[in-house]
Amino acid sequence: MTFRNLDCIAVPGEPARKLHAVTEAGRDAFLSGLPAAQAGFLKESGFTAASGEVFLLPGPDGAEAAVLGLGATATPWPFGAAATKLPVDSAWSLVPGEYRHEDAVLGFCLGAYTFDQFRKRSRKPVRLVVPAGAEAAIAEAEAIWMARDLVNTPANLLGPAELADMVVQLAARFGGESALITGAEMAREYPAAYAVGRGSARPPVVAKLRWRGSKASDSAPLIALCGKGVCFDSGGYDLKPSTAMLRMKKDMGGAAVMLGVARLIMQADLPVRLALRIGCVENMVSGDALRPLDVIQTRRGLTVEVGNTDAEGRLVLCDLIADACDDSPDLLIDAATLTGAARVALGPDFPALFSNNDLISEALLLAGRETHDTLWRLPLVAEYESWLKSPVADISNVSSRPHAGAIVAANFLQRFVTGGVRWAHLDTYCWNDLARPGRPEGGEAQGMRAIWRGITSILHPNGRG
Repeated sequence: MTFRNLDCIAVPGEPARKLHAVTEAGRDAFLSGLPAAQAGFLKESGFTAASGEVFLLPGPDGAEAAVLGLGATATPWPFGAAATKLPVDSAWSLVPGEYRHEDAVLGFCLGAYTFDQFRKRSRKPVRLVVPAGAEAAIAEAEAIWMARDLVNTPANLLGPAELADMVVQLAARFGGESALITGAEMAREYPAAYAVGRGSARPPVVAKLRWRGSKASDSAPLIALCGKGVCFDSGGYDLKPSTAMLRMKKDMGGAAVMLGVARLIMQADLPVRLALRIGCVENMVSGDALRPLDVIQTRRGLTVEVGNTDAEGRLVLCDLIADACDDSPDLLIDAATLTGAARVALGPDFPALFSNNDLISEALLLAGRETHDTLWRLPLVAEYESWLKSPVADISNVSSRPHAGAIVAANFLQRFVTGGVRWAHLDTYCWNDLARPGRPEGGEAQGMRAIWRGITSILHPNGRG
């Protein structure tokens, strides 16, 4: 895979028609400022300024402008509708209004995303003239396109080696250093992650990236990011039903989110040190795959009884987390498509956030609200830790009870976090089940912008934290 450029951005100097963005509260004032013929046309066409409404304004030679409804609440999403509803192969320039240019550019670019690498493109893109000062929105859109591409790519084309190569490419693009740990070295250094991936014909890899901002000293804050990169999850010997496998190419969504966060940190040249770790594996069935009730080693030294081979993501992450903690990071964040229980509790649109630090949690939650990338905190319940007891090992990878699956998974991961390390865990879905403006059906970088903005507020010298 390679990095894609946004094809929804107008070329400088390209002729563009005007795009008005109007809130429901501002509808009447907007109509009163139009020529009578255009105002009458919009009224009779039923324009209410509802979120995502798009109407063309007639002129002497066809449509001379367009109007986009923003609804009652300011979000980036209505602008995503403009990217799909305006005439194909056209360029548009936003008229200033009651919205943030950053939201407009981000929403438009996210709405313009298509995953069409393996089919003939059906339409030429609508393009937007980007106003000055929207560079951050463009960077976020580029990172989200990258993450969506990774999640959407079929597993036969994105295996452990290809996912690891994206880490290498990202390091090279932004002046970082990368390392790939495979074979006997991985079995020794990351034994639990290796045990998950050894059943596949495609060998497992731990991909590591290190980077330092141009203004970061040796004592600059160290941000550690860990991502679950299970490129396909069959469930192992605890085989998933066939319908449940249909989306398992997205089981590396946590890795895609962390790659996006790392990209934004490096592109912004934050004055920090960055350490990214991605566990790139497949969970397959073979003569060398994990069996139920196998006992495996972990990097931390704890033994784990494999109560269920389909609870493999936590086995991948536990070694990465232990490794990250050895560096004593100022902040450790992991992301994973970890449990169906989180989706049962919160649905597909709200990633579950767990943290051992209230200030970190509040910063991430606030960042999620501000970026319309909402997270929802769930508790780490100490009383449930006993549910992970095993009669033959230090810990089991699944609970002895059927309840609180997301919490129990987070409790498992917390066992590998060194005391004193500020840690947050994101249990995310990374998929849009239904197409909505700005959020096409398919892979999604859920939680990426919340984490990115949260990090800037926690650790950036000019941030809130």
